Amino acid sequence: MDPILNEILDLLFSFWTGVAIIVILLLKTSIKFVPQNRAFVIERFGKYSSTLTAGLNFILPFIDKVAYDKTLKEQAIDVPSQAAITQDNIGLTVDGVLYLKVLDAYKASYGVEDYSFAVTQIAQTTMRSEIGKMSLDKTFEERDTLNVAIVNAINEAAGPWGVQVLRYEIKDIEPPRSVLEAMERQMKAERDKRATILESEGERQSAINVAEGDKQAKVLAAEADKLEQILSAEGEARAIEMVAEAKANAIRTIGEAADTPQGQKAIQLDLATLAIEAKLAIAKESTLVLMDGKGNETANVVAEAVAVVTAMNESKAFTSNN
Repeated sequence: MDPILNEILDLLFSFWTGVAIIVILLLKTSIKFVPQNRAFVIERFGKYSSTLTAGLNFILPFIDKVAYDKTLKEQAIDVPSQAAITQDNIGLTVDGVLYLKVLDAYKASYGVEDYSFAVTQIAQTTMRSEIGKMSLDKTFEERDTLNVAIVNAINEAAGPWGVQVLRYEIKDIEPPRSVLEAMERQMKAERDKRATILESEGERQSAINVAEGDKQAKVLAAEADKLEQILSAEGEARAIEMVAEAKANAIRTIGEAADTPQGQKAIQLDLATLAIEAKLAIAKESTLVLMDGKGNETANVVAEAVAVVTAMNESKAFTSNN
């Protein structure tokens, strides 16, 4: 092959190789892939040109350049400890954490040199100012109010910087050692006071419960006695009724039987028996009873029985028993 042709081919290969390399370099410098939640600030000849958002973007090679790379994610910035004085002249050491987010990459790039440092400084100065308006007790009780006041003050100042403070949280409030000791004594006294009150309340409630129990026991006992008396009275009344009813039935039965000849004979026999028993009792007391000799007839027996009863009534033995 002709040496001149070989040289021409080599030159053409080298030329197209160089062109390919240049094209690759141009494409590489002109294509920008922006990650999610990030923003690239582009400058052209040292002047702001545009802001690239997430995705595929193109710039002019060797003319445009990425001047700033800003994250759009929420950021947590630690606020260093600082000294503050309360309204009642108590020195405190306070620290916190700040949560913010970049809303405008252009303002965050050109509005302030370092927005994180600037926001931190505003948070510290605002914290000192707000604590100076409160007493020591209020700083512990109204943390939420203090956090909201700091957030509002920072957002008002940070608007031109393209950032927004989402929230501020106080991590720790540390008073002097002497104040801590006084607070501990106060809390101990308060706990003792509450314990004493609770103990007295417990004793009072216990006494009330005992009194209520005694009262209920007495009421129940009285009701039981009342019920027992009622039942006893009802039982006695029922017994009297039953005895009276039995006597009435017996009298009725005796009357019905006495109305017959056989009943009359039975009555006469009973009276004769009573008369004989009466004679025996009178004899024991040495009392004489005179009767005639006609004792076989029923009328005479009855008469003798009546005489015996009369003698019994007049006898000292029966009189002393009455």
